[in-house]
Amino acid sequence: MAHFVYIMASRPCGAIYIGSTHDLRARVEQHRSGLPGTHTDRYNIRRLVWFEEHPDFASAFQRERRMKEWQRAWKVRLIVSVNPEWRDVTADIPF
Repeated sequence: MAHFVYIMASRPCGAIYIGSTHDLRARVEQHRSGLPGTHTDRYNIRRLVWFEEHPDFASAFQRERRMKEWQRAWKVRLIVSVNPEWRDVTADIPF
């Protein structure tokens, strides 16, 4: 079963959130629903701007943990390298 590492943002160069999941579409919808008290709700993070598919949970989780340790500039550079307009890429999620 595929797993995903993803980055969501409030706006270009705004607040970001990094996570991992096996059901990316459902997880994005959870973030967009704005569960009270969460980081994504507090900073209005609703736009999926980057994701990467992994073959299993362990590799996705490891990648997520490493990325959370990155400097912010590295995360922004990663997003801009594949999505310079910071557009919502939810439609690009494979079925």
